[in-house]
Amino acid sequence: MALTSNPRTRATIKQVAEHAGVSETTVSHVLSGNRPVAESTQERVRRAVREVGYRPSSIARSLRISRSMTVSLIIPDLTNPFYTVLARGLADELDAQGYRLTICNTDGARDREQDFIDDALDRHVDGIAMTSYHLATSEVQRVIDLGVPIVCMGESIDHPSVDRVITDGEQGAWEATRHLLERGSQRIAMIAGAKDLNNDRISGYRSALRSVGRRVSRKLVAYGEWTRDGGRQAMHSLIKIDPKIDAVFCGNDLMAIGAMDALTEIGRSIPDDVALVGFDDIDAASLVRPALTTIANPAYDSGRAAGKQLLQRMLGERTGPRTITTLPCNLRIRESA
Repeated sequence: MALTSNPRTRATIKQVAEHAGVSETTVSHVLSGNRPVAESTQERVRRAVREVGYRPSSIARSLRISRSMTVSLIIPDLTNPFYTVLARGLADELDAQGYRLTICNTDGARDREQDFIDDALDRHVDGIAMTSYHLATSEVQRVIDLGVPIVCMGESIDHPSVDRVITDGEQGAWEATRHLLERGSQRIAMIAGAKDLNNDRISGYRSALRSVGRRVSRKLVAYGEWTRDGGRQAMHSLIKIDPKIDAVFCGNDLMAIGAMDALTEIGRSIPDDVALVGFDDIDAASLVRPALTTIANPAYDSGRAAGKQLLQRMLGERTGPRTITTLPCNLRIRESA
């Protein structure tokens, strides 16, 4: 039981020392592990720490070791399950080395990206992991010049000093489209994210069509928000443009589930009338009915890979040019195609 008289008053090293009957210097040595202390004394100090309710000051520790032991993760949409799984992978990798993660949600907005970069620098974070839609090269360079390592997850930041973790979205999109071609689909459309922000998946879609001599039609690519409602609206637009569409590849699973909503609303059967393939393989992909055929995008492994890259930089184990880690994306065949 803590012995502090006021529960709102933070216990001090002096109180621990008095309770244990040792000097403050001895308490510091036990807590830091920097000096040998007799085992019996260590146990007495640890017991005193528990009983007085002492907690070390993270600010004081940061000043002492010149590190904040924190990393900022800056992502566009925390409600998208892909990013929550990615964050878990990153946190698991960092936790093992005592680093803590703060998460910043930008909604894909330029000003919020810049604000969170500034906030991270003001908080003296030791590293930044992010997926950026808008960050300019000059802004990236400013962070690098301050000695803060950045790892980018995806294709969005192309800077010689920024490590990257990339999933092979182009190959995944190619496999998704080829699967639709091989099942006999004739009018294959695509629902993509906001324009110019997922070129690898658009490239894979177009490449697969060209590989069998199919003409690539711009009107069969609809753009929308990376959300369920974005997919729903895009699907309605596609059907109005070309009612003969019999297959759709979607840039992520949330949009694919929205496309399912739209097809159900207009009485189209999945997959008999329109086959669907998503991208990411979030948990919901196997829970919806019909279960969604999709491309497994390794979110957790991406987070862990980003954590490894950051730790190498933050701990001084690696300097010099960037490292690019590429992870494969694989097809998961279910009922929707």
